[in-house]
Amino acid sequence: MITLVTGAAGFLGSHLSARLLADGHEVVGLDNFHSGQQANIDWLSAHPRFRFVRHDVVKPYDIPCDLVCNLACPASPPHYQADPVYTSKIAFLGTLHALENAQRHKAGLLQASTSEIYGDPLVHPQPESYQGNVNTLGPRACYDEGKRIGETLCADFTRLGRVDARLGRIFNTYGPRMHESDGRVVSNFIVQALRGEDITIYGDGSQTRSFCYVDDLIEGWLRLMAQTETVGPMNLGNPTEFTMLQLAELTLKLVGGKSKIVHKPLPSDDPKQRRPDITFAQKVLKWEPKVPLAQGLKLTIDYFKTK
Repeated sequence: MITLVTGAAGFLGSHLSARLLADGHEVVGLDNFHSGQQANIDWLSAHPRFRFVRHDVVKPYDIPCDLVCNLACPASPPHYQADPVYTSKIAFLGTLHALENAQRHKAGLLQASTSEIYGDPLVHPQPESYQGNVNTLGPRACYDEGKRIGETLCADFTRLGRVDARLGRIFNTYGPRMHESDGRVVSNFIVQALRGEDITIYGDGSQTRSFCYVDDLIEGWLRLMAQTETVGPMNLGNPTEFTMLQLAELTLKLVGGKSKIVHKPLPSDDPKQRRPDITFAQKVLKWEPKVPLAQGLKLTIDYFKTK
């Protein structure tokens, strides 16, 4: 089976590519290193069943495959806000070109959607039926709305019988090979603690997130792709909720050192609560996360110690 992974040089793309290779797939990795890292590709390139293609997904491509995994898009605020118009292009054109390539080769498609489509949710936890609370004019809209239109494209291609597209809505995911400057809270806290710098919390630290270790997410993706019938959007994340203050304190405990926790103003449109309702995934995929936060954080800290 030939699987095309767009965004293969990214954090999630490199993990998915590695798992697919371990499961016997041939993998074509596609990326232009807009937010991905060369190091994530170097070790994969040594594998005899991996081929890398440097390409910008806003431009069409034609790559024969049996499955497309569309992961190409900057996913952290500093990266997607650096060039918001380009982010919108990636979210729309990148998804359109992935779907057209899948249709051309009669391939299935996995769309890496996101919990960000729920915005700053007014329903908690968030089920797949919740339609969200997104500020279309805010600094996060290029990503949030981009991912929403990506879902629309996938739903239309599926409804028209052109592609069987699966929508996996990713909640906060962490693990080795995260970019040290990607601006995500787990990598921020770990890097600051390892450097002995102050741990920066935005707001009072009471806002919550749920954190899914990357191996658990990849397992959920594979089970979603393995379904013989088309299924609707599916939340994939860890339903255990932590405040930012709890995460900071746990990170400091595991790293050690003398870093202090400092507070800064909360950014615009930053969600107050974020936790998935994974009832659908539990029922259909028989899936739920296995790795507790302390164990996953230790593995991630060990990785950053080598950087």
